[in-house]
Amino acid sequence: MRRGRSRKHIAILSLAIVLALYAVIAYFLLPFAWTHYEHQKGLANLPMVTRTGQGIPGDPINVGLVGGKDDIVCAMHAAKWYPADPITLKSSLAIVGSVVLDRPYHDAPVSPLFYQGRREDLAFEKPDGRSADRRHHVRVWKALESGEEGRPVWIGAVTYDRGVGLSRYTGQVTHHIAPDIDAERDRLIDDLKAAKVVLAIYEVTGVGPTLNGRNGEGDHYYTDGEMKIAALVAGCQATAEVTVELDNPPLVQLKNAAWDPIAAILRATDDASRPQ
Repeated sequence: MRRGRSRKHIAILSLAIVLALYAVIAYFLLPFAWTHYEHQKGLANLPMVTRTGQGIPGDPINVGLVGGKDDIVCAMHAAKWYPADPITLKSSLAIVGSVVLDRPYHDAPVSPLFYQGRREDLAFEKPDGRSADRRHHVRVWKALESGEEGRPVWIGAVTYDRGVGLSRYTGQVTHHIAPDIDAERDRLIDDLKAAKVVLAIYEVTGVGPTLNGRNGEGDHYYTDGEMKIAALVAGCQATAEVTVELDNPPLVQLKNAAWDPIAAILRATDDASRPQ
Protein backbone atom coordinates (compact mmCIF):
# COMPACT_ATOMS: atom_id res chain seq x y z
CA MET A 1 0.00 0.00 0.00
CA ARG A 2 2.79 2.42 0.98
CA ARG A 3 4.67 1.62 -2.24
CA GLY A 4 1.55 2.42 -4.31
CA ARG A 5 1.03 5.73 -2.52
CA SER A 6 4.69 6.58 -2.92
CA ARG A 7 4.54 6.00 -6.67
CA LYS A 8 1.41 8.13 -6.89
CA HIS A 9 3.05 10.96 -4.94
CA ILE A 10 6.15 10.77 -7.15
CA ALA A 11 3.99 10.89 -10.28
CA ILE A 12 2.06 13.92 -8.98
CA LEU A 13 5.27 15.67 -7.99
CA SER A 14 6.86 14.92 -11.37
CA LEU A 15 3.80 16.28 -13.19
CA ALA A 16 3.86 19.43 -11.05
CA ILE A 17 7.55 19.96 -11.84
CA VAL A 18 6.95 19.48 -15.58
CA LEU A 19 4.04 21.95 -15.56
CA ALA A 20 6.08 24.46 -13.57
CA LEU A 21 8.98 24.19 -16.02
CA TYR A 22 6.58 24.56 -18.95
CA ALA A 23 5.07 27.70 -17.40
CA VAL A 24 8.49 29.25 -16.77
CA ILE A 25 9.74 28.46 -20.29
CA ALA A 26 6.56 29.31 -22.20
CA TYR A 27 5.54 32.44 -20.31
CA PHE A 28 8.83 33.93 -19.15
CA LEU A 29 12.02 32.61 -20.77
CA LEU A 30 10.93 32.30 -24.41
CA PRO A 31 9.01 35.61 -24.59
CA PHE A 32 12.02 37.31 -23.01
CA ALA A 33 14.40 35.65 -25.49
CA TRP A 34 12.20 36.68 -28.44
CA THR A 35 11.82 40.29 -27.33
CA HIS A 36 14.10 42.62 -29.28
CA TYR A 37 14.25 46.39 -29.76
CA GLU A 38 17.86 46.81 -30.80
CA HIS A 39 16.86 48.80 -33.90
CA GLN A 40 14.36 51.06 -32.11
CA LYS A 41 14.97 51.06 -28.35
CA GLY A 42 12.39 53.77 -27.61
CA LEU A 43 9.53 51.38 -28.43
CA ALA A 44 10.51 48.85 -25.77
CA ASN A 45 8.07 49.95 -23.05
CA LEU A 46 5.12 50.94 -25.22
CA PRO A 47 1.83 48.96 -25.46
CA MET A 48 1.33 47.04 -28.69
CA VAL A 49 -2.47 46.91 -28.90
CA THR A 50 -4.93 49.65 -29.85
CA ARG A 51 -8.28 50.25 -28.15
CA THR A 52 -11.80 50.95 -29.38
CA GLY A 53 -13.79 53.93 -28.15
CA GLN A 54 -15.32 51.59 -25.55
CA GLY A 55 -11.87 50.57 -24.27
CA ILE A 56 -12.00 47.09 -25.85
CA PRO A 57 -8.60 45.82 -27.10
CA GLY A 58 -8.52 46.50 -30.84
CA ASP A 59 -6.14 45.74 -33.70
CA PRO A 60 -2.54 44.96 -32.68
CA ILE A 61 0.33 47.22 -33.66
CA ASN A 62 2.19 45.47 -36.48
CA VAL A 63 3.85 48.12 -38.65
CA GLY A 64 6.08 51.16 -38.22
CA LEU A 65 7.29 54.08 -40.34
CA VAL A 66 10.30 56.35 -39.78
CA GLY A 67 10.17 59.90 -41.12
CA GLY A 68 8.29 63.16 -40.92
CA LYS A 69 4.55 63.48 -41.57
CA ASP A 70 5.14 64.81 -45.08
CA ASP A 71 7.50 61.90 -45.80
CA ILE A 72 4.77 59.44 -44.83
CA VAL A 73 2.05 61.15 -46.85
CA CYS A 74 4.27 61.31 -49.94
CA ALA A 75 5.47 57.72 -49.53
CA MET A 76 1.95 56.34 -49.12
CA HIS A 77 0.81 58.31 -52.17
CA ALA A 78 3.69 56.83 -54.18
CA ALA A 79 2.64 53.35 -53.02
CA LYS A 80 -0.98 54.07 -54.11
CA TRP A 81 -2.47 54.05 -50.63
CA TYR A 82 -5.10 56.80 -50.28
CA PRO A 83 -5.72 59.04 -47.25
CA ALA A 84 -9.01 58.07 -45.61
CA ASP A 85 -11.79 60.67 -45.42
CA PRO A 86 -12.90 61.87 -41.97
CA ILE A 87 -16.15 60.37 -40.70
CA THR A 88 -19.00 62.75 -41.49
CA LEU A 89 -22.64 62.26 -42.42
CA LYS A 90 -21.70 62.73 -46.08
CA SER A 91 -18.82 60.21 -45.98
CA SER A 92 -20.93 57.73 -43.98
CA LEU A 93 -23.68 57.86 -46.61
CA ALA A 94 -21.04 57.55 -49.33
CA ILE A 95 -19.54 54.38 -47.85
CA VAL A 96 -23.02 52.83 -47.48
CA GLY A 97 -23.71 53.65 -51.11
CA SER A 98 -20.37 52.15 -52.13
CA VAL A 99 -21.12 48.84 -50.42
CA VAL A 100 -24.81 48.59 -51.39
CA LEU A 101 -24.34 49.73 -54.99
CA ASP A 102 -20.92 48.06 -55.43
CA ARG A 103 -19.24 51.24 -56.59
CA PRO A 104 -15.75 52.62 -55.84
CA TYR A 105 -14.91 54.83 -52.86
CA HIS A 106 -11.10 54.93 -52.77
CA ASP A 107 -10.82 57.22 -49.73
CA ALA A 108 -13.66 55.84 -47.62
CA PRO A 109 -13.46 56.68 -43.89
CA VAL A 110 -12.22 54.21 -41.30
CA SER A 111 -13.69 53.85 -37.83
CA PRO A 112 -11.51 55.39 -35.10
CA LEU A 113 -9.15 53.39 -32.92
CA PHE A 114 -7.18 54.74 -29.99
CA TYR A 115 -3.59 54.30 -28.87
CA GLN A 116 -2.65 55.59 -25.44
CA GLY A 117 -5.91 57.51 -25.46
CA ARG A 118 -5.26 59.17 -28.85
CA ARG A 119 -7.19 58.67 -32.04
CA GLU A 120 -5.04 57.78 -35.06
CA ASP A 121 -2.96 60.64 -36.47
CA LEU A 122 -3.15 59.35 -40.05
CA ALA A 123 -5.15 56.70 -41.89
CA PHE A 124 -4.66 55.28 -45.38
CA GLU A 125 -6.31 52.60 -47.49
CA LYS A 126 -5.90 50.67 -50.71
CA PRO A 127 -9.08 49.43 -52.44
CA ASP A 128 -9.52 45.77 -53.30
CA GLY A 129 -12.33 45.34 -55.78
CA ARG A 130 -15.04 47.81 -56.68
CA SER A 131 -16.70 48.79 -53.39
CA ALA A 132 -15.49 49.82 -49.93
CA ASP A 133 -16.48 46.54 -48.27
CA ARG A 134 -13.06 45.08 -49.20
CA ARG A 135 -9.94 47.15 -48.66
CA HIS A 136 -6.46 47.20 -47.14
CA HIS A 137 -6.14 49.91 -44.52
CA VAL A 138 -3.74 51.23 -41.89
CA ARG A 139 -4.07 53.61 -38.94
CA VAL A 140 -0.89 55.37 -37.77
CA TRP A 141 0.16 57.15 -34.56
CA LYS A 142 3.34 59.12 -33.85
CA ALA A 143 5.12 57.17 -31.09
CA LEU A 144 8.56 58.83 -30.84
CA GLU A 145 9.66 62.36 -31.72
CA SER A 146 13.17 61.07 -32.37
CA GLY A 147 14.09 57.40 -32.80
CA GLU A 148 17.40 55.65 -33.40
CA GLU A 149 17.81 57.44 -36.76
CA GLY A 150 17.12 60.85 -35.19
CA ARG A 151 13.76 61.02 -37.00
CA PRO A 152 10.12 60.62 -35.83
CA VAL A 153 8.84 57.06 -35.46
CA TRP A 154 5.22 56.23 -36.21
CA ILE A 155 3.54 52.92 -35.39
CA GLY A 156 0.36 51.52 -36.86
CA ALA A 157 -2.14 48.72 -37.23
CA VAL A 158 -2.66 47.46 -40.78
CA THR A 159 -5.42 44.95 -41.59
CA TYR A 160 -7.58 43.80 -44.50
CA ASP A 161 -11.34 44.41 -44.46
CA ARG A 162 -12.89 41.44 -46.22
CA GLY A 163 -16.56 42.23 -45.71
CA VAL A 164 -19.23 44.14 -43.82
CA GLY A 165 -21.25 42.69 -40.96
CA LEU A 166 -22.20 43.19 -37.31
CA SER A 167 -19.73 43.58 -34.47
CA ARG A 168 -19.65 40.49 -32.26
CA TYR A 169 -19.29 42.73 -29.22
CA THR A 170 -21.56 45.74 -29.84
CA GLY A 171 -23.91 44.64 -32.65
CA GLN A 172 -22.99 47.72 -34.69
CA VAL A 173 -22.44 47.57 -38.45
CA THR A 174 -18.71 47.29 -39.10
CA HIS A 175 -16.03 45.82 -41.32
CA HIS A 176 -14.66 42.37 -40.48
CA ILE A 177 -10.94 41.82 -40.91
CA ALA A 178 -9.10 38.85 -42.40
CA PRO A 179 -7.19 36.94 -39.70
CA ASP A 180 -3.76 36.89 -41.39
CA ILE A 181 -2.57 40.32 -40.29
CA ASP A 182 1.06 39.47 -41.09
CA ALA A 183 0.12 39.28 -44.78
CA GLU A 184 -1.21 42.84 -44.59
CA ARG A 185 1.88 44.06 -42.75
CA ASP A 186 4.10 42.57 -45.44
CA ARG A 187 1.90 43.91 -48.26
CA LEU A 188 2.16 47.50 -47.05
CA ILE A 189 5.94 47.33 -46.62
CA ASP A 190 6.31 45.63 -50.03
CA ASP A 191 4.19 48.36 -51.68
CA LEU A 192 6.38 51.05 -50.16
CA LYS A 193 9.52 49.21 -51.20
CA ALA A 194 8.21 48.77 -54.76
CA ALA A 195 7.56 52.54 -54.87
CA LYS A 196 11.29 53.05 -54.05
CA VAL A 197 10.65 55.14 -50.96
CA VAL A 198 12.23 52.83 -48.34
CA LEU A 199 15.81 53.18 -47.13
CA ALA A 200 15.78 50.29 -44.64
CA ILE A 201 13.46 47.58 -43.32
CA TYR A 202 13.75 45.88 -39.94
CA GLU A 203 11.62 44.24 -37.28
CA VAL A 204 11.07 44.80 -33.57
CA THR A 205 8.82 42.92 -31.17
CA GLY A 206 5.15 43.79 -31.45
CA VAL A 207 2.29 42.01 -29.71
CA GLY A 208 4.18 38.69 -29.66
CA PRO A 209 3.20 35.34 -31.24
CA THR A 210 -0.60 35.03 -31.18
CA LEU A 211 -2.69 32.09 -32.38
CA ASN A 212 -6.20 33.22 -31.48
CA GLY A 213 -6.28 36.97 -30.97
CA ARG A 214 -9.51 38.99 -31.06
CA ASN A 215 -9.81 42.60 -32.15
CA GLY A 216 -12.33 45.21 -31.01
CA GLU A 217 -15.10 43.74 -33.15
CA GLY A 218 -14.45 40.18 -32.03
CA ASP A 219 -12.68 39.18 -35.26
CA HIS A 220 -10.06 36.45 -35.01
CA TYR A 221 -6.44 37.18 -35.99
CA TYR A 222 -3.07 35.43 -35.81
CA THR A 223 0.46 36.79 -36.07
CA ASP A 224 4.11 35.97 -35.53
CA GLY A 225 4.09 39.02 -33.25
CA GLU A 226 6.66 41.11 -35.11
CA MET A 227 6.32 44.78 -36.03
CA LYS A 228 7.89 45.51 -39.41
CA ILE A 229 9.34 49.01 -39.74
CA ALA A 230 10.22 50.94 -42.90
CA ALA A 231 12.62 53.89 -42.71
CA LEU A 232 11.40 56.22 -45.46
CA VAL A 233 13.26 58.56 -47.76
CA ALA A 234 13.17 62.23 -46.77
CA GLY A 235 11.29 64.43 -49.22
CA CYS A 236 8.55 63.86 -51.77
CA GLN A 237 10.87 63.75 -54.75
CA ALA A 238 13.47 61.44 -53.18
CA THR A 239 13.81 57.75 -54.07
CA ALA A 240 15.83 54.80 -52.81
CA GLU A 241 17.28 52.52 -55.47
CA VAL A 242 18.49 50.07 -52.80
CA THR A 243 16.68 49.04 -49.62
CA VAL A 244 18.74 47.62 -46.76
CA GLU A 245 16.98 44.79 -44.90
CA LEU A 246 18.39 44.21 -41.41
CA ASP A 247 18.46 40.72 -39.89
CA ASN A 248 16.67 39.66 -36.73
CA PRO A 249 18.62 38.15 -33.81
CA PRO A 250 19.16 34.36 -34.21
CA LEU A 251 16.54 33.37 -31.61
CA VAL A 252 13.94 35.54 -33.32
CA GLN A 253 14.80 33.98 -36.67
CA LEU A 254 14.33 30.56 -35.08
CA LYS A 255 10.97 31.61 -33.64
CA ASN A 256 9.81 32.92 -37.01
CA ALA A 257 10.93 29.71 -38.75
CA ALA A 258 8.92 27.69 -36.24
CA TRP A 259 5.93 29.97 -36.79
CA ASP A 260 5.85 29.61 -40.60
CA PRO A 261 4.33 26.08 -40.75
CA ILE A 262 1.82 27.03 -38.04
CA ALA A 263 0.76 30.06 -40.08
CA ALA A 264 0.41 27.88 -43.20
CA ILE A 265 -2.00 25.57 -41.35
CA LEU A 266 -4.01 28.55 -40.05
CA ARG A 267 -4.28 30.03 -43.55
CA ALA A 268 -5.42 26.70 -45.01
CA THR A 269 -8.02 26.34 -42.26
CA ASP A 270 -9.30 29.85 -42.85
CA ASP A 271 -9.52 29.33 -46.61
CA ALA A 272 -11.41 26.07 -46.14
CA SER A 273 -13.92 27.63 -43.74
CA ARG A 274 -14.75 30.65 -45.90
CA PRO A 275 -17.93 30.39 -48.02
CA GLN A 276 -17.22 29.96 -51.70
